[in-house]
Amino acid sequence: MTRLAKYARLVKFSHTVFALPFALLATFLAGASHEVGYVHTAPFWGKLGLVLVCMASARSAAMAFNRIVDFRIDAANPRTADRPLQTGQLSLKHAGYFYAGCWAVFLAACGAFGALWGNYWPIALAAPLLAGLSLYSLTKRFTAVCHLLLGAALGLAAPGAWLAVSPQTFGWTSIVLGAAVLCWVGGFDILYSLQDIRFDLAHGLHSIPAALGPANALWISRSLHLTCVTCLLATWRLAATHLGRIYLAGVAAAAMVLLIEQMLVSPRNFSRVNVAFFTCNGVVSVLLGAAGIADVLTT
Repeated sequence: MTRLAKYARLVKFSHTVFALPFALLATFLAGASHEVGYVHTAPFWGKLGLVLVCMASARSAAMAFNRIVDFRIDAANPRTADRPLQTGQLSLKHAGYFYAGCWAVFLAACGAFGALWGNYWPIALAAPLLAGLSLYSLTKRFTAVCHLLLGAALGLAAPGAWLAVSPQTFGWTSIVLGAAVLCWVGGFDILYSLQDIRFDLAHGLHSIPAALGPANALWISRSLHLTCVTCLLATWRLAATHLGRIYLAGVAAAAMVLLIEQMLVSPRNFSRVNVAFFTCNGVVSVLLGAAGIADVLTT
């Protein structure tokens, strides 16, 4: 396995698919709101490229920090004991270098918005944002609402992308879209944490399943996913000029996938959590992002 592949496995780079489509949707909505035809100009595509760099580097930094601070916890958990740091494929020193490198790439990409287009919001918010994303990793040590804090961290992708592309049109649309991501991620992270309920209880770690039990945790997850769909519909209303039938069809399909995801897991059977987590949620994010962007480009 190459060093690059080891780093990708360290931060589960494939999971970038969860938040990235929403950041891209916000980017296209911001471009369409900025001025007519802006999404077809060279500056827009330059900003889009920088949004991609920011997303990948910020998420990778946050995940690297998580792996570093949770080194002993992951080593003790049978589910995570085969990760690159635990098996010695990568050292903590190299993970630290990778974390610092991601910080540097993220700051450079944020600074480029100011240097190229006079938008200094990204660089002004870059350090506190990335510090907050990193420190999320510590929250399971003291609060069961860590799932919602993870959702908030990923939910910042939508308003952050909008602010970077068109700060003058920043408003409720991006905030409500971010709220949809918060509820969606919080809901599926609760499902994912069901796998670790015994480990969390034994090691004094906090999660909603550990605090309230599997049955109650599932109802909270379902409520969050229902709220997510409501926020997605509210986004359609707020951005009715740019979002239409294609996006609504995407929301309807995503709602069905979320229903299937919830049906795959029961309070007594967690065996299909991984299918519910990666497959279903990957479909939801790609489906919604593609449907929304298609609407922006065709309306």
